[in-house]
Amino acid sequence: MTYCVGVKVNEGLLFASDSRTNAGVDSVATYHKLFVFPQPGERLIVVMTAGNLAVTQEVITRLQQGLQTDDPFSNLLLARTMFDATMMVGGLLRRVIDRDRAYVQSFGADVSSSFIVGGQIAGDEPRLFLVYPAGNFIESEPATPYFQLGETKYGKPILERILNPQTTLAQVAKCALLSFDGTIKANLSVDLPIDVLIYKANSLSVGRHQEISNGDRYFADVCSAWSDGLLHVFDSIPNPPWAADDA
Repeated sequence: MTYCVGVKVNEGLLFASDSRTNAGVDSVATYHKLFVFPQPGERLIVVMTAGNLAVTQEVITRLQQGLQTDDPFSNLLLARTMFDATMMVGGLLRRVIDRDRAYVQSFGADVSSSFIVGGQIAGDEPRLFLVYPAGNFIESEPATPYFQLGETKYGKPILERILNPQTTLAQVAKCALLSFDGTIKANLSVDLPIDVLIYKANSLSVGRHQEISNGDRYFADVCSAWSDGLLHVFDSIPNPPWAADDA
């Protein structure tokens, strides 16, 4: 299973993904799911993946091979806009799935895959997109400044409560790590390490790219503080009057 989060706020973008793939208890492995396509001073494009590993790896490989061409419809570094870059990802995904679906499904496997694509190209603002398994996609809006992939339900509540366009990137990073903490606690198929990339708007370069591994002191401290804080707030809230012994 996978968990990825992409967030767009006024200060910029944050991308975070776990690094675990799980095909059963005897087949757990680590694979990167966050890929960076930089062109300093001109653009930064980030792609995160979830779903069928063979499908997502082929899409990423074809995107990387496209960097060697002069075709603006195949080379992410020649795409005119982030919309065009996302169309490139969605089109590749559709072609791979259309080719392989019948064969893969005949073995009882699922070809469904999805992507988060975000970044900034000079002359445009930072943008964030969610690519569905069909290859179509949507763009984030101020009312919902984030997208998730994979095991989304456990980490969603804190994102809903905390994130808005005014949230700072440092706060977004803290919120994203706590979202991962909730997901890791609830689903053993999601685990460290976590890839985190923070992009500052208009920098047009990779900002902070951090790996959160087992033993990371800040991650342990923030998760412990969050758990203690939740227990404190829970204890401070009155019990329902109708649940009292003498009700």
